[in-house]
Amino acid sequence: MKIKIGTRKSSLAVAQTNMFIERLISFFPDTQPEIVYIRTKGDKILDKPLSQIGGKGIFVSEIESALQCGDIDIAVHSAKDLPAFLGEGLEISGVLPRGNYRDAIVMQKNTQISNSQNFIIGTGSLRRRLNISKIYNKTSFKNIRGNVDTRLSKLENGEYNAVILAAAGLERLGIKTEKYNIITFDYNDFLPAPCQGIIALESRKNDFITPMIKKINDIETFLSFETERCVIKTLNADCSMPVGAYSEICNGKITLTVSKDIDKILSGTNDIFRRFELAKELVFKL
Repeated sequence: MKIKIGTRKSSLAVAQTNMFIERLISFFPDTQPEIVYIRTKGDKILDKPLSQIGGKGIFVSEIESALQCGDIDIAVHSAKDLPAFLGEGLEISGVLPRGNYRDAIVMQKNTQISNSQNFIIGTGSLRRRLNISKIYNKTSFKNIRGNVDTRLSKLENGEYNAVILAAAGLERLGIKTEKYNIITFDYNDFLPAPCQGIIALESRKNDFITPMIKKINDIETFLSFETERCVIKTLNADCSMPVGAYSEICNGKITLTVSKDIDKILSGTNDIFRRFELAKELVFKL
């Protein structure tokens, strides 16, 4: 069976798509995957912050249009890039096992963080700025756009003393500490974006591929995905809001940590089947 898979053309998007293909074929060996590369608005406009050109949907809308009109059968996304609400007739039918949820500050080898105004950190994320400012309150920030390779090139060219990237992306691209000084942060110190480290699989509702994706779906990751997405939806958050969320599941219960401004951070635990109640309860207390 031939399946058309839509994705962006960045190195990370391709790596994540190949992770999906490997898992798909392990369950369905007769599948014939075909990758369809789609250039999104976010790939075309690199000189403006995301909040000025349409928020998280700029990495998704063209891909969703291809799904809706049947040009592709499934789309592979970084779940943290998804807007609060999906396109009409579409759903996230499954996710891959969660990767490293952490944020990482990346510096050139033999460079250390200096808590001073002369130490310039590249990030376009308000959430990341607020998080790092709680640890290093005197550093300076400069906007940065582009894929992981572009951002690392700018670091190497000396435009920044450090850049902040998702640890999962670095790991999926095989970027090692032999070349860079990489420091990762636990969620207690640096709350990640909701669904960070999760690869989401989007399809048309009740399509032929839905049962296949549900079979390869990682259930525990999907429960965390749903819970953290509930935070985004309840806040009706876009990329201009510094929302953070992270959840863990253990012995039938889920623990969720949330913030809408990285100032007030709340945590709570409840039974998994009450995960949406937990998310809404914590958000309403923020």
